Amino acid sequence: MELTHIEHLGIAVKSIDACLPYYEGVLGLKCYNIEVVEDQKVKTAFFKVGQTKIELLEPTSEESTIAKFIEKRGEGIHHIAFAVPSVADALEEAAEKGVQLIDKAPRRGAEGLDIAFLHPKSTCGVLTELCMEGENK
Repeated sequence: MELTHIEHLGIAVKSIDACLPYYEGVLGLKCYNIEVVEDQKVKTAFFKVGQTKIELLEPTSEESTIAKFIEKRGEGIHHIAFAVPSVADALEEAAEKGVQLIDKAPRRGAEGLDIAFLHPKSTCGVLTELCMEGENK
């Protein structure tokens, strides 16, 4: 599988507004994008550190996977996202190598990226996202 760089680190939080003073005031980062991804029931906020982004993930529904994650594990690192030239090809290669897929095909994520997740049971306990610039971004 060809990974080009760490695209972002996803961090589950109860409230983006409560976290902004830390990320902006203490770390000195600038939040450059906040958006709601309706189908994932999440609000996201992005910061850039060099080439890598930090994505804060706030649940917009008690039924969201982020709300369930926070309830079970508390706030903290949720996933690591790697940029790939083709999410579909990377999924196919991962499946051929016995990796359990959460997504069988790419779908649209925040910032217009095409994304797919690999199950942490197959990735040494780390939820792994594969992503690339969306076809119709």
